[in-house]
Amino acid sequence: MSQTAQIHNLGLVRTAAERLASRTAGLPGMAVLYGPAGWGKTTAAMAIANEHRAYFVQMRSAWSRKTLLEKIVIEMGAKPAGTIPQLLDQVVEQLAASERMLMIAAFDYCAKNDGMVELIRDIYEGSQATLLLLGEELLPQKLKKWERFHSRVLSWIPAQPITLADAEMLLPIYCPNIHVGTDLLEHLVKLSGGSVRRVSVNLSDICEKASLEGWDRVTRAEWGDRAIYTGEAPRRAV
Repeated sequence: MSQTAQIHNLGLVRTAAERLASRTAGLPGMAVLYGPAGWGKTTAAMAIANEHRAYFVQMRSAWSRKTLLEKIVIEMGAKPAGTIPQLLDQVVEQLAASERMLMIAAFDYCAKNDGMVELIRDIYEGSQATLLLLGEELLPQKLKKWERFHSRVLSWIPAQPITLADAEMLLPIYCPNIHVGTDLLEHLVKLSGGSVRRVSVNLSDICEKASLEGWDRVTRAEWGDRAIYTGEAPRRAV
């Protein structure tokens, strides 16, 4: 069973889900979590989806409106069939009956055209369910184009960059049984650009190197000038 580190962004998603679920009647029922790639938004949302038994779908660039509806229906455990209006009715009816949240990751793909955004608004209006949408840093600005949609968002939640405390929570998952010095962890966080993913990759690399070298502890001095993954494209001297 995979572990999930209780990092700050996971707490943000949990709070947003709870606020949506307990909102006063008449308040909007959508929330948007936004931030740069690699900051742990999708992983956090999937963990909270499991806690809340929410339906979770991750958009793909090639998906049409019908594909998205079919994927949601499959996530609901049903067999998709019929036209777009029939699929929409199927999704709306199941959301209303189950009272479960729908989470859609990579929502920027939806924000590229009117039809997708209006489809999500139809899902919300028809079911009055709670929706949590995840996307990149500029997603709130992109959604301003659709005022009827934008005004139905209860919470705009900016994902937070990784902290030292978050990095310490990642240690048991990506670098178990190795003592990593606080100075090296701080260095990883500083070079990560806020990315949970980059720190996770580096911890995994440290664990692999420590295993090869027979280390049970690694500080910044011991790591020395060995490579640290920062997301920059590699350059080769020729």
